[in-house]
Amino acid sequence: MVGMPAQDRVYDALLVDHFASNRQMAFVSGPRQVGKTTTCRRHADAYCNWDNLDDRELVLAGPARLAARLGANRLSATSPLFLFDELHKFPRWQPFLKGLYDTYADRLRVIVTGSSRLDVYRRGGDSLMGRYFAYRMHPFSVAETVSRELPDPDRIVRPPRSIDPLEFDALWTHGGYPEPFLKRDARFSRRWRSLRLRQLVREDVRDLTQVQQIDQMEVLVQLLSHGSGRQLVYDTLARETRVAADTVRRWIASLCDFHLGFLLRPWYRNVSRSLRKEPKWYLRDWAGIEDAGARSETFVACHLLKAVDGWNDMGLGRFELGYLRDKDKREVDFVVARDGQPWFLAEVKHRETRPSPALAHYQRQVGAPFAFHVVVDADHVDADCFKAPGPPLVVPARTLLSQLV
Repeated sequence: MVGMPAQDRVYDALLVDHFASNRQMAFVSGPRQVGKTTTCRRHADAYCNWDNLDDRELVLAGPARLAARLGANRLSATSPLFLFDELHKFPRWQPFLKGLYDTYADRLRVIVTGSSRLDVYRRGGDSLMGRYFAYRMHPFSVAETVSRELPDPDRIVRPPRSIDPLEFDALWTHGGYPEPFLKRDARFSRRWRSLRLRQLVREDVRDLTQVQQIDQMEVLVQLLSHGSGRQLVYDTLARETRVAADTVRRWIASLCDFHLGFLLRPWYRNVSRSLRKEPKWYLRDWAGIEDAGARSETFVACHLLKAVDGWNDMGLGRFELGYLRDKDKREVDFVVARDGQPWFLAEVKHRETRPSPALAHYQRQVGAPFAFHVVVDADHVDADCFKAPGPPLVVPARTLLSQLV
């Protein structure tokens, strides 16, 4: 099989770096089947899955029993690393972890992971503040296929690296989720994608929200699956699903929580006549999008989100991702802000190489040092996109994305 081995992820380096520098627990969240458990188990000395009845009894016995099993109650030259999987299904998981951490933090290292539901539960009441750092895991990206090293804190963008054409084709065709990306079989990818979508709606959303009209939510999911990269018009979606607009808003918020997709808000600071309310919707899995233009935009959107989340989680700054649009209908697909100021703009096309006038217009208006016209169907160029600030630059997606995370 061509490609990186399944065990090689940038998140391996992230976990090593975390425990070399911090005593806090590591909370690893992310979409279904993104590789959280597989990656984290390689670093753990012991593993506990709440869905396993034997493991559940160990948790219910309390922190002291767990510490004794690991030897954390005895003098040791090293601290064992324990992995909890799906622990958030335990109603008292937060008090349990708080007691474990407060008693054994100097003798025991802890990773907590699970499905995307971990974030939902954690936000419900964060009694663990100060006791953990959160990391968001994303699917494979261009940068991760060419390097699994962490970014240099002094210059967070990497030097450009050429991605093997077969690797890029696998990302584009099968997506970045580990199983379809590494298996590279069209029939498997289609079946995997269909099953994942059904599980997300019928299990995650149904079990953890008060949504009763699952059939109508499935209609909404189908509409959103064909509308990646578009602005959301809640009233239109409400008419098509036969529910209230406020209900559509709540449902879309839940679908974002469970990582079906994500919303981008308009960046309006220093933008005259800017739109301020209309978000854009992007799927997390670009491989199922048939239109090449929409897939290209979603492909880059997912890469940018992974970079922004990664830089934020690693404490490299305060990063935001948005888009630009004004009432005159001038638009740029993406703006990445760094510490409150626009850093670079990106307009994405599948093959078109002529920059949109809106790119230069917005670069002047918001003062972003960099502006890129990103062409997805273009060969890699061995040159640094961030070498020097300047007017809009036409860049291959393969080059720009290799410099991210």
